[in-house]
Amino acid sequence: MSRELAAGWPERVREAFEKNFTLGVEVGAAVAVWKDGAEALSLCGGWRDAARSLPWERDTLVLIWSATKGLAAASVLHALEQRGVPLEARVAEFWPEFGQCGKESITVGQVLSHRAGLSALDAKDPLLDHDGVARAIERQTPLWSDGGHGYGPRTFGFVADEIVRRLAGGMPLGEYFRAHFAEPLGLDLWIGLPAEHHARVAQMLAAKLSGCPEPDDAFSEALGDPGSLTRRAFASPGGVMGASAMNSPAVRGASLPSLGGIGTASALAKFYAMLAAGGAWGGVHYFSAHSFDHMTHTLSQGCDKVLHIETAFAAGFMRDPIDGDGQKFRATFGPSLRAFGHPGAGGSLAFADPDAGLGFAYVMNQMEMGALPKSRALALVEALYSS
Repeated sequence: MSRELAAGWPERVREAFEKNFTLGVEVGAAVAVWKDGAEALSLCGGWRDAARSLPWERDTLVLIWSATKGLAAASVLHALEQRGVPLEARVAEFWPEFGQCGKESITVGQVLSHRAGLSALDAKDPLLDHDGVARAIERQTPLWSDGGHGYGPRTFGFVADEIVRRLAGGMPLGEYFRAHFAEPLGLDLWIGLPAEHHARVAQMLAAKLSGCPEPDDAFSEALGDPGSLTRRAFASPGGVMGASAMNSPAVRGASLPSLGGIGTASALAKFYAMLAAGGAWGGVHYFSAHSFDHMTHTLSQGCDKVLHIETAFAAGFMRDPIDGDGQKFRATFGPSLRAFGHPGAGGSLAFADPDAGLGFAYVMNQMEMGALPKSRALALVEALYSS
């Protein structure tokens, strides 16, 4: 039995959602909550284009950036379970070419929790060249080996994709996600969008500059330093850098498991609701209890070498970091200590709360600065759980 939310939560979320538009920080957006097996809230508003001529509809699709990593993580965990491969297995056991240049003993768990030292690549293969980037990963020497972790904004998806291909007979991760999750669950959600759906996609709008970063904003300072690991990580593999470039048909159609997912808020929330239910939905068990534990158990926590903030990761999913007293440093994913999910660049956010039995998703087209969610998404999360 899931924990109940305080009475009146749908109206509080609605008020917070509408306030974001009143404050002028949204162009188009949607938020959805699935709870205890049913859609409990679905809101959308605004416009899906810069000219504000196309209204955002319930079936409007939008790029979710790094929130895609949650879909990728689930696909990897599913493929591992199907083949009986544990997180402790060395990646080189089923991807032999990976086992060189100091990566011979790196495990699947280290890769999924961003501890493999592969946040950036020395090679310059472009983002849309999966095979070239995969070969570059094989040749890459880990950037550190001290046990710490550093977020891989772009590289993570390529490693995850290649793991799935090696375990699933060459099937790309985007196809694997559709076959094993999106189609059975009826999700309007893709990693590699078919051309017939492009007309429904909202235009991504670049973040507005809001002045200089605060002096203690270590992430912004590092991102502005061409020689920093942070700058390298967010530009490796190269190409397709800005929001406008992500609007091209070629990018929308590409299978980019790090940052290329496109779908509706409702579909994303339903996916996480399935995960919140222990990986079961409609009588079908998509995950075993053991795999579900991989989603709720933190594998790495500390100061992130790339994001320069305290972060925590389970097997591919982000978690809220916990202090020495067992309390959250921040509640991006709500109050539950078992909650997990993933944000996306510009502000999108999706997560599962197993204690409340819900999946949450917020998506938008007007981006904001930074790698982690800020006031828009956090206001919705606070309204959801407020008493």
